[in-house]
Amino acid sequence: QVQLVESGGGFVQAGDSVRLSCAASGRIFESSLPGWFRQAPGKEREFVAVEGWRDSSPLYADSVKGRFTISRDDAKNTVYLQMNSLKPEDTALYYCTTTPFSKCGSTAAREFGPWGQGTQVTVSS
Repeated sequence: QVQLVESGGGFVQAGDSVRLSCAASGRIFESSLPGWFRQAPGKEREFVAVEGWRDSSPLYADSVKGRFTISRDDAKNTVYLQMNSLKPEDTALYYCTTTPFSKCGSTAAREFGPWGQGTQVTVSS
């Protein structure tokens, strides 16, 4: 089974930028749509971003739109999440995942899998 490993998290100040990486053990990103979710303590896992299919644009949660950008490097089997203008409310455990092409447009966690182990991002004010 393909494994996803996130990295790049850390402790940053409000307004800083961070780039998360997600490395896959296989070419899963070539046959599915990579995405990112996050989960803050005591809260449900929430959608952050997902790649679009073919000519479709990526989808972003309203809370991160204009600040976060999802991208990919198929040669490295890696997906990125560039996070700019970070806010304390962005503090969470960030998970990498994928969804089938047939689920393009979905932002429901149940439509995604497998999942990485997560990387923590803590934003201090």
